[in-house]
Amino acid sequence: MLQQTQVSRVGKKYPEFLRVFPTVKKLASAPTSEVLKVWQGMGYNRRALALKRAAEGIVVEHKGKVPNNPELLEMLPGIGHYTARAIVAFAFNTPHVFIETNIRRVYIHHFFPRAKSVPDKKLLPLIEATLDRKNPREWYAALMDYGSTLPKTTLNPNRQSKHYVKQKPFKGSNREVRGKILKLLTAEGGKTLPALTKHIQYPSLADNLAALAKEGFIRKEGRTFSLV
Repeated sequence: MLQQTQVSRVGKKYPEFLRVFPTVKKLASAPTSEVLKVWQGMGYNRRALALKRAAEGIVVEHKGKVPNNPELLEMLPGIGHYTARAIVAFAFNTPHVFIETNIRRVYIHHFFPRAKSVPDKKLLPLIEATLDRKNPREWYAALMDYGSTLPKTTLNPNRQSKHYVKQKPFKGSNREVRGKILKLLTAEGGKTLPALTKHIQYPSLADNLAALAKEGFIRKEGRTFSLV
């Protein structure tokens, strides 16, 4: 939830999500429509779908127990190299090197204050050298808290990162269109393209419907689009 979403929003949504899906098995067996309904307000619905599919994989392949091995975690949907290591660091308090936007800020600020286009490969050895191997959970939490405050006191150091990409406006974006499609289908059920057009008037509507179907969010039966 915390990937590309403000902590204040996650703080409200996380308890609600756990009330509905208190276990991995509960999430794995839930209908996609229910997961998306509870997820509403978090943005990036593909994360909700990946989370559900990861839960299904954990139930089938690991008997419902989240693996504490990053290589095994990477085999699950939606979990990449760094996310897998963040999970084992926070959930199991085992020392693994990973980087995210707040951590990146800290190391650029202190070690590359005047550099431009700093790649992560230059930061990773520094993170490994300074990692608290006895209590990585608390160390990473402190780094992320510190990194989140840096833009309030100085120019955002992440602008010096080689991987920095300025986010495009949400209004009129595919993200907005996709969100509206899923919200409408979740609330009202199946809709034809003309019915959807009455509510969502964007030239990219048909393209986004096709993309959502390809990704496994929705299906088309006859002329009607509905959630999987």
